[in-house]
Parts: sequence; structure tokens; C-alpha cells
Amino acid sequence: MVHIIHRVGIKAAVQEVYQALATTKGISNWWTKDTSGASEIGKTVVTRFHTLEGNEVGSMQFEIQGLEPDKKVHWKFLEGPQEWMGTEVIFELHQEEDYTIVLFRHINWAEEVEFKAHCSMKWAIFLLSLKQLVETGAGKPSPNDIKIDNWN
Repeated sequence: MVHIIHRVGIKAAVQEVYQALATTKGISNWWTKDTSGASEIGKTVVTRFHTLEGNEVGSMQFEIQGLEPDKKVHWKFLEGPQEWMGTEVIFELHQEEDYTIVLFRHINWAEEVEFKAHCSMKWAIFLLSLKQLVETGAGKPSPNDIKIDNWN
């Protein structure tokens, strides 16, 4: 198995970062505006991605596996790109001085493939959107995210 791992520091209280990761409203403000579902353990969330013109380019459904307030958010993907089936995303949080450190892991990819490289770059962009959201009040969720190639 292979994994995507990123680390980002956000100059804010851990509670603010947790809320942005653990709620559908929060997710819609940094990952994709089209987010729906229940932010509870065992429930599912659906995210849809669109072009600026409104055309859907992809969607994912994940189950909330774990919510540890101000410490951890854990998702498992149930629907979406074939490469994502059964993968999990874990956000671990801790405070270091003025920063909340987010250790992000997208784990259990079956193999190293070009799509994983694309997703790693996009996760980095969305983590910077999370940072921007919490630090300034406005992130850049899809469809307003930075486009990196012809796959988005």
C-alpha cells in the first residue's frame, strides 16, 4: 500500500481547524462548495466537483469513521474514482505555539499511479485552501480552486 502525506501549519486555534474539517459546512468552504450529508460517525458525506461553468467533473462519497474533537477526523471512501475505493483520509491535529499542525494522510492506495500524483498535488492545494479559510475567513473550494492539469 502507498500513501499521500502532507503537513501544514495553520495560525489559528485547533478548535477552528477541527470545525472546518469535521462539518459539512466547513468542508464546503475549503474542499468543494457542493458538499452534503451528515457530519456524524457512521454517516456519509457526498462531495461533487464542478467546472466554473457548472459541469460536474467528479464526485465522492465517504463515511465518517472517526471524530475526536480538536484531535482527529477520519474518513473512508465508498464511492468515487476507482483508485480511491477503500482508501481513507485522516487529519490529525495538534497545537504547536501559534499554529495548529494538520498532519494529513490519504492512505491505502493500491499502487503508485499517475492519478495518485495528481491527487497529492490537489490535496496540497486544498490544504492551503483550508489554511486560507481558517486564517482569513475565505478558502478556495471547488470550483474556485487552482487547476493544475486537464484532469480538473
